[in-house]
Amino acid sequence: MPDFRLKVFHSVASHLSFTKAAAELFITQPAVTKNIQELERELDIRLFERKANKIILTPAGLILMNYTQQIIGIYKQIDFDFSVLKKKFSGSLQLGASTTIGQYVLPPVLAKFYQRFPQIKLVLLNDNTEKIETALIEHRIELGMVEGRTKHKELKYIPFIKDELVPVVHMSQKLADRSEISLSELKKIPLVFRERGSGSLEVIEHELALHKIQLSDLNVAMYLGSTESIKSFLSNSNCMGFISITAVAKEIANGEFKIIDIPDLDIRRTFSFVHRHGKSDGLSDIFMHFALQHYNQK
Repeated sequence: MPDFRLKVFHSVASHLSFTKAAAELFITQPAVTKNIQELERELDIRLFERKANKIILTPAGLILMNYTQQIIGIYKQIDFDFSVLKKKFSGSLQLGASTTIGQYVLPPVLAKFYQRFPQIKLVLLNDNTEKIETALIEHRIELGMVEGRTKHKELKYIPFIKDELVPVVHMSQKLADRSEISLSELKKIPLVFRERGSGSLEVIEHELALHKIQLSDLNVAMYLGSTESIKSFLSNSNCMGFISITAVAKEIANGEFKIIDIPDLDIRRTFSFVHRHGKSDGLSDIFMHFALQHYNQK
């Protein structure tokens, strides 16, 4: 973007933090402050207000943020269109992925994408589905990959790949003596789930509801913030967890974890690309097509 001050403003407005903007732009905090002050003097209006230890956008700041997002989008499209003419793609793409996708599905795609398009800079935000969708709505990322069932009306969802959540126990624990349990037995076994806001928990709740079972009917021992923390917890406790088969396939093959069959309980889901309504930008289209090719889902 030719006007660096607008880039600084957009970073501060996105994070509502001078410190985070400085880190993102690789400049000092005084330099951030100087650019904002110069922009406010030129426009003759305040863009931020300080309240206690926080900063917020003024009405003028909100207006400028909207225009700045449009300007950034235009410059990105210019870069992409020129890259097409030159047959040499470049630019940056802000991605967001829910935890399971970011940890277990995307890494090989990102590595091969970098080899194919070394001039395209990818930045990845990894969080739960709810927060990835919020980041899209707030224009902090351009393309997301999520795993929940609920669809946000401001966003467009495109199917990516299929996944299954399976009930597993660690082979060192007593529960590993079982090969199958009933739904009524499930209510008594100590369980470990992902946290509220995660796509995994949402899908599990939906499937259980089909059998007239609510989370309050279960013996939930713990809600944890990542699949890796669930696996670690299970290795040290006689509990059962529901984990993506993608995330635990290696450990099952190595004999560390075991799937416990629960007849009639089939927890399948679709990982989806998600972006704001309207035409997605060129780099997002390139990444989606590349990822689909990687998983043979043309």
